[in-house]
Amino acid sequence: MRKKYGKDVEFVVVYIAEAHAIDSAWPMLKGPLLEEPETLAERMANAGKCAVGLELKDFLTVVDGIDDRVMRSYQAWPDRLYLVGVDGKVAYKGGKGPFDFKPEQLDAAIAKELAAIED
Repeated sequence: MRKKYGKDVEFVVVYIAEAHAIDSAWPMLKGPLLEEPETLAERMANAGKCAVGLELKDFLTVVDGIDDRVMRSYQAWPDRLYLVGVDGKVAYKGGKGPFDFKPEQLDAAIAKELAAIED
């Protein structure tokens, strides 16, 4: 999707609370093994490890504060896709992941948003 729309759309990863920290009730068995952070610096370090482990080095990654305000505002735990339109309003809000994580719906929303701009 980034290859398809990269010249017209800015893709940003918002790193929120660790979905499967080692010390959580639902630790992951693969991927970067992370501890639940207690400080913003620790969360930022976790975000860096994930960006490398998930090969997101070409994406702008921003980090939610340790208070999880962004995660709660957008109901984004553990993951969710959003599209912000040129007017600054949410143009697409995907379902909560991982089961309702549907990139094809985001693709359609991007195409619709770009077509509206061209009109």
